Amino acid sequence: MDTSGDGRRATGDGRRATGDGRGGSVLFAARSAIALYRLLDLLPVFAGDARVSRVFTLVPGSDFGVDALAAVERVGARSVPWDEACRDTYDLIVTASPKGELHLLRGPRVLLPHGAGFGKTFHGEGSADAASGLDPEYLMPHGGPPPALHALAHPGQIERLAALSPRAAARAAVVGDPTLERILASLPLRESFRAALGTGARRLIVLTSTWGGESLLRRRPDLPFELAARLPQDAYQLGLVVHPNEWSRTGEFELSERLAPALDAGMVLARPYEDWASVLVAADALITDHGSTALYYAAALDGPVLAAYDGGDELIPGSPMAELLAHAPHLDRAEELEEALERYRAGTGRAAAASAFLLPAATAAGVPDQGSALERLRLELYQLIGLSPPVAPVTARLLPIPAPPSRTPSAFAVRVRLDGDETHVERFPGHVDAPAHHLAAEYGVAGERQSQSAALLYRRTGGATAAAAYSVGWTVDGWISHVLDSYPGCRTAGVVLSPVHCVVRVRGGSLVSVRIEPPRENGRIVHSDPAAVLSAVHARPTGVSRVTCVIGGRRYEAHLSPATAEESGRIL
Repeated sequence: MDTSGDGRRATGDGRRATGDGRGGSVLFAARSAIALYRLLDLLPVFAGDARVSRVFTLVPGSDFGVDALAAVERVGARSVPWDEACRDTYDLIVTASPKGELHLLRGPRVLLPHGAGFGKTFHGEGSADAASGLDPEYLMPHGGPPPALHALAHPGQIERLAALSPRAAARAAVVGDPTLERILASLPLRESFRAALGTGARRLIVLTSTWGGESLLRRRPDLPFELAARLPQDAYQLGLVVHPNEWSRTGEFELSERLAPALDAGMVLARPYEDWASVLVAADALITDHGSTALYYAAALDGPVLAAYDGGDELIPGSPMAELLAHAPHLDRAEELEEALERYRAGTGRAAAASAFLLPAATAAGVPDQGSALERLRLELYQLIGLSPPVAPVTARLLPIPAPPSRTPSAFAVRVRLDGDETHVERFPGHVDAPAHHLAAEYGVAGERQSQSAALLYRRTGGATAAAAYSVGWTVDGWISHVLDSYPGCRTAGVVLSPVHCVVRVRGGSLVSVRIEPPRENGRIVHSDPAAVLSAVHARPTGVSRVTCVIGGRRYEAHLSPATAEESGRIL
């Protein structure tokens, strides 16, 4: 292989031949979990090829490498210790970080970015003011040759690299971004992702936090709960994407404990591998610091992006991320969210992302468009290995269905506003200290303290387990009577039978059947939580035959009539 550093791309001269039918060995060298995840997005390039062996190793020296090998084990891949990897010779070495003693590995090296836009610099390491990932001090350690291939996502990145080192730029090529291609390919799954998250017609607001002292979670650690406490549960859902380095530094247990108040309010905490991208696809708006995750969202969905970054030394002026933050509305306080979303101008995010990725609308003649990154990488990598590429087409793997929230509120502080014949209902997590008309709690899920304090207690059907030898079942009427007898502070008790049907009784009144008429929007039927309708019924005088509920900004007609014997005798 050519290692003279004369600026020409290596073509296989001087390395072990692999075109004689023996196949090729590929070493994926990861220094951290985030780097490993980017390498896993590359795997479809070699899919189905029995000639290629794939093995992973952990590059030592990173504070964030603890989760990398665990992730390798989760996907069932084979790994080798670093010392063994340094003794062997490989037909290809693929990395997603230029840092570490990669020069000790033997074989042609390919470097992929592990983020988007090269927008950060870390003072005190590498060349002064050089973008992390484009620093010649790491690309060519000890004056050695640059990687055989530096795969980049945009022509502007080659220009930036050339300004730092023409020698390093000579071996760079624009191929696109495999991670973005996975996101774009998965856009048709958006409704499935939202259904898995339990989003419904609510607006999913996702916060993204990078790692380090200037990250959102370090500077504004209370923002997730401030938003969770401020946003009505029936209008908004909250999500959080945390950089894998922060997962590694903090640990899952500690991170979950720090975020417990927001998680108790139903916030989705996306897992660091793949789940984060699925949650981005499901999102309606983003709140971001200077981490590059926002560029993926802007490129794929071009939805509202709000800035929650207060400046510092890491963000590189003029970078795509700097441009995005400069034109995005700034969110100073949780109370300003709705106003900030209204101030966002469509196209702002896409304009910034177009300088980080090859977006279809910004494709120039002769430059590959988005959607061909894996194909171009396959050609480049197989040329380096010395094998002919497989005949089967290479396609990005779709993102997985994201995990639902680990916890959801079991009690709500309910605000009610009567406006003529309309009953406006807003529900907030019950552990939020806020003025409310009443507390509503889900019996059997909420704790005893909240159940004792609730003016409205309800339960849901549909949670039946396998038949037991001995069991006891309530009827609807029997359970409601039992609850009203057992909890003197409870004024109203109800049972949610389906998304459109409840049975309820106000203390001193008779059993009432509630039939909910959900609104239709653009051919869709929009359901809300029926328990919110029970709060509206609770707030209205008894004896009415209809309650017009406004929940999450939508009107739901609730038709009330005496419960039938079949409804009251239904077994729960």
